[in-house]
Amino acid sequence: MRYVYLDNGATSFPKAPGVAESISDYILNIGTNVNRGAYSSSFIAENTVYETRELLCELFHFNKPENVIFTKNITESLNVLIKSLLKENDHVVVSSMEHNAVMRPLNSLKGVEYTRVLCDETGNLPVEDVEKAIKKNTKAVIMTHASNVCGTVLDLEKVGQICGKHNLFFIIDSAQTAGFLDIDMDGLNADAIGFTGHKSLLGPQGIGGFIVKDRMNNEMTTFIEGGTGSLSDTEIQPGYMPDKFESGTLNIPGVYGLNASLKYLLKKGVKNIREKEISLLSRFLDGVLNIENIKLVGKTTTLDRTGILSIDFINNDNGLVSHELSKEYGIMTRSGMHCAPSAHKTLGTFPKGTVRFSVSHFNTLEEIDYAIDCINKIAKIDNC
Repeated sequence: MRYVYLDNGATSFPKAPGVAESISDYILNIGTNVNRGAYSSSFIAENTVYETRELLCELFHFNKPENVIFTKNITESLNVLIKSLLKENDHVVVSSMEHNAVMRPLNSLKGVEYTRVLCDETGNLPVEDVEKAIKKNTKAVIMTHASNVCGTVLDLEKVGQICGKHNLFFIIDSAQTAGFLDIDMDGLNADAIGFTGHKSLLGPQGIGGFIVKDRMNNEMTTFIEGGTGSLSDTEIQPGYMPDKFESGTLNIPGVYGLNASLKYLLKKGVKNIREKEISLLSRFLDGVLNIENIKLVGKTTTLDRTGILSIDFINNDNGLVSHELSKEYGIMTRSGMHCAPSAHKTLGTFPKGTVRFSVSHFNTLEEIDYAIDCINKIAKIDNC
């Protein structure tokens, strides 16, 4: 059977060339911790970790490597940013396209309220409504850069201008855009950006992080306290970066893998990767737009979107369709709610959900044509 991986919105596959080798080299030949030993292999690991912070600064056009914090994923990053910043009686503004990585932490905070700005049925954000949602006690705006359900890119540059005008903190969820869009932290007027290593950054699972400017860091409390390898003579958490937010042992194999994937991305060029993915998406859109018994969710063009395409198979259970695509045709997708119920309500696909196809620049036009043909076959079947 032919196998086609179209679930890159969940995690990228294959990973960037060199990722596996870099992780293997660390485990087989280095293996030491960082900030814990005064020997050569420890220094090698420390240099690689710092270099990875520098590579992330290059990617996000940031200039302070010590303010690049590593976590295990962007969900942890957003939890740290949200729960370390917000206090009782604070108010924040979010969009209706947010992932549960934003909404669940917000809903868990006692005395913190939020206003959800409603996007349209294609996922577009009415930016003017963001400003209308601001209150006297608004402290921050927290928004996804692009929907993980339909791929629509939100106009965060204008949102950042509003945040600057009202002196609000601006936190961006870049899970679906880091490695696909050129993200300029200052250009977006962002105070913090959460990232994950295993999606469009093409690195391994288990490594993510966030970048935060001093203005916001100075307002944040520590989230997890413990050993940092620094100030070990005191039982108080260091207040300087990155130690303030990096207690315990880092996922150093993950950092090594991310180091390799970032080098690949920066050499290949984010622009070139985006152009390839958009060309694949264009072919995909053209192929499915006229298929009967399916509904394309979100935008029908490649303008302001990522390489995600979501479909509702009208006469079928979308979960069964996703299973059938895998079992009979070897096409790997993700169905359901995609951990974003608010987005599905906005798009009109709640509670049924969709089948999500998400491309990588490693995919080929032949694979896209094959997927279109399989969708066409399944769409003709009732109750597959």
